Amino acid sequence: MATTPPAALPPTIAWIGDETGHLELLDQTRLPHEFVVLRLDSAEGVVDAIVRLAVRGAPAIGVAAAYGLLLGVRRLRPLPAAFVDATRTVAARLAAARPTAVNLQWALDRCLAAVRSQPTLAVLWQEARRIQAEEIASSRRMGEHGAALVRDGSTVLTHCNTGRLATAGDGTALAILFAAWKRGVRFSVLADETRPLLQGARLTALELAAAGIPVQVVVDGAAAGLIARGQVQLVLVGADRIALNGDTANKVGTYGLALACAAHQVPFHVVAPLSTFDLRCADGSKIPIEERDTREVLAVGGQALAANGVSARNPAFDVTPARLVTSFVTDAGILQPPFPAAIKNTFAQRR
Repeated sequence: MATTPPAALPPTIAWIGDETGHLELLDQTRLPHEFVVLRLDSAEGVVDAIVRLAVRGAPAIGVAAAYGLLLGVRRLRPLPAAFVDATRTVAARLAAARPTAVNLQWALDRCLAAVRSQPTLAVLWQEARRIQAEEIASSRRMGEHGAALVRDGSTVLTHCNTGRLATAGDGTALAILFAAWKRGVRFSVLADETRPLLQGARLTALELAAAGIPVQVVVDGAAAGLIARGQVQLVLVGADRIALNGDTANKVGTYGLALACAAHQVPFHVVAPLSTFDLRCADGSKIPIEERDTREVLAVGGQALAANGVSARNPAFDVTPARLVTSFVTDAGILQPPFPAAIKNTFAQRR
């Protein structure tokens, strides 16, 4: 591990070397006060980083998993005849790390398809690099497509973290804000703290402040009241999985924001690459919702909040019905309702 000064924020994900190299991840559990880079050379290390949210955000998880697959297969040293089976075995371990984020399985499926045609470590490495490069370009396009949604003098509310720390590029929802700011649009941001792990307070506020964009952290429970009082003009969120009908799984608390926006006519846009859409999932009822360790709810920084013996629930995500979404800002453009047709048409055009 290496520690760097706060002024030199390392990349979220970096692969060092060729197929014999290693993966470096910025440990997001230590932010914003410590900048620690993890050096990983095994699939188990990548699984651990994904599970404990050292790397997080659906696009970033997908990229990390692709490199983790390479690391795991490389360590097994399978014979050519057993290469595909070994890749499939390692992929299954990685896929179980975060069940809701579909980008994880998407990236692994891409890598599996690549080695079926040519079972070599070099092909796995090249496919992982390709996925990372595509995610960087995807972030840029989402920012460009959505920048016009942000108006001068507006207040934008965000939830969780959807920026450079959640992707391989500028982000999803935050990519829009970075792009708008570069165009000269001036606005302010309210960042939901995002309990229980405070990704908004720890990560989003850090990214926006570093970019010079005015940001204030608000407790999650304050957001609906601020929306009701007309103090929010736009809500931008990311996604971990989007069903074929447009139902969207995102960090827990997103559904409540969507309800408040619908009640008070505030635009609610979901920003995600096409890799986050799950065409095999008909609607939100089919999306698996990860339940995480209850200690995340019952303690903060190792300090207990509740009395001994008190239990908790810790669903990491909720599902927002498509009817509450104003639009989807994707790397292929902005999708308007009716979403089932828009989603099908978008993917049909890419074949």
